[in-house]
Amino acid sequence: MSSVANNTTDPLFSRPVLILIFITMLWGGTFLIVHHAVQVSGAFFFVGLRFGTAALILSLFSLKTLRGASLRDWIAGGSIGLAIAIGYGLQTLGMKTISSSQSAFITAMYVPLVPLLQWLFFRRPPGIMSWCGIVLAFAGLLLLSGVSVRSASGFSAGEMVTLASTLAIAAEILLIGYFAGTTETRRLTLIQLLMASLFSFLFMLPAGEAVPDMTMTVLGSACGLGLASAVIQLTMNWAQRSVSPTKATIIYAGEPVWAGIVGRIAGERLPLPALAGGCLIVCAVVISELRWKKKKLPAADV
Repeated sequence: MSSVANNTTDPLFSRPVLILIFITMLWGGTFLIVHHAVQVSGAFFFVGLRFGTAALILSLFSLKTLRGASLRDWIAGGSIGLAIAIGYGLQTLGMKTISSSQSAFITAMYVPLVPLLQWLFFRRPPGIMSWCGIVLAFAGLLLLSGVSVRSASGFSAGEMVTLASTLAIAAEILLIGYFAGTTETRRLTLIQLLMASLFSFLFMLPAGEAVPDMTMTVLGSACGLGLASAVIQLTMNWAQRSVSPTKATIIYAGEPVWAGIVGRIAGERLPLPALAGGCLIVCAVVISELRWKKKKLPAADV
């Protein structure tokens, strides 16, 4: 999730804030659904079906916007869609071997990674709070993965793939920010969903995936998540007109927490060090979005 909004003041528990909390709970619950679905489906096929469904639903309201699409719109939507396909494809692939709770906490690493990518590509060095978030997130990742305990084996394959997905998700956030304000929102959203679906299906070839049997688990999960993705995206765009970026990010930081709660209800159990690591990552997400403000000294009397 990304947080782009106008810097406007909003009540502590306004209707947009409550709605964002609800969709964050909803989004956290999707990790468990994906975890079960990819046990019987290829990761990229499932992601392609998921975002294809989301694009189909959104096209019922926004198809006319494609008539005025320019080359820049397609380049913007295509590049964002490529990042989505890689990010969600790798994240989904990782969930074949790690729990939904682990996946949710590791995925949250994309927030402190964004300042590092900004530094690398746009020469904007991270601030003090961003560096604090990066350090905390890395420490949390070590605890969550148990590397300090089994340093000889390092990260598991599922953890490595999921960690790689956070780079693509962070790139998606940067691309959205780069193209923001230059394209029509609904048009860009529809194009990026279409391209994310197309790229995901294309990635089935190098991944060696075959089209699975369309069981109710695969079809129902993909269509349900597609509907959820379309609703969540539109709701975020509406709610963040009045919710500040910092407050929205703090709300979204609860996403892996809700995923962990849902996973625990379903029987997933993370060891205590892993839970501590997940808490550190959530704290890193919040801290990395805070800004250090220097107090202005009062002017001296003349």
